Amino acid sequence: MIKILVVDDNHTPREVICEALKQFNIQVKEAVNGVEAIKILEEEEFNLVITDVVMPEMNGYELCRWIKTNPATEKVPVIICSTKGEDFDIHWATKQGADAYIIKPFKTMELLKTIKYLLKHNV
Repeated sequence: MIKILVVDDNHTPREVICEALKQFNIQVKEAVNGVEAIKILEEEEFNLVITDVVMPEMNGYELCRWIKTNPATEKVPVIICSTKGEDFDIHWATKQGADAYIIKPFKTMELLKTIKYLLKHNV
């Protein structure tokens, strides 16, 4: 079964993503910031991480950088899902190792297509 960690300090978008994933029999775990996400990632394995950028304690860029520089998680695809949609934001996410960038609000099918593509190409 596919297992995805969803990281967002805002309950509503986190819930929307989680519910969409659960409809496709994807196992979901939630975290409210990067610090909490790291604790979870140190305990469990995931097929993919979806993270917001703007969060307290540790933002999504820092989390992505941690995932991509940690030998245990470096191969886990990361999708940044944020309202920050400027070219610089997307460029910076790529520099941190993000595999994809989706701008909120997004279409659920766009997110699912991106997940499917990343899982297919990162197995």
